[in-house]
Amino acid sequence: MTDLLRPRFWETVPLSKMTPAEWEALCDGCGKCCLNKLEYDDTGEVVYTCVACRLFDNATSGCSDYANRKTHVPECVVLTPKTLKKSAYWMPSTCAYKLLWQGRPLPDWHPLVTGDPDSTHKAGQSMRGRTVSELTVPEEDWEDHLIEESP
Repeated sequence: MTDLLRPRFWETVPLSKMTPAEWEALCDGCGKCCLNKLEYDDTGEVVYTCVACRLFDNATSGCSDYANRKTHVPECVVLTPKTLKKSAYWMPSTCAYKLLWQGRPLPDWHPLVTGDPDSTHKAGQSMRGRTVSELTVPEEDWEDHLIEESP
């Protein structure tokens, strides 16, 4: 797939002009977008839990049915250049989509920078092996599963 990508496209191509392959390649595979988050009404603060979406594969840090995720999880946000502005506030600070939207560079460990598809995991930036399924934790207990990551 990397043969279909323009060299260092993320530095020169606006998000809205990327090909579908380039857009998908921005994802570093961290899995943080698949975590359930809590937003406090009184402050607007968003906090992350280690409680992952029912489709999250804890062994790979990916979606077990990415192509059909909206069918199984209607509330799943399909990120596009148009939805990015409204979704950026809850996305992790290291997310390539958020960083590029803010005019910032990708982190040194990002797979597009390193050329290594496992660099996110090697850098300790993924949720691989660190989650519990929302199918096993009642929503009222999510607050007991907060993690340090913040948007």
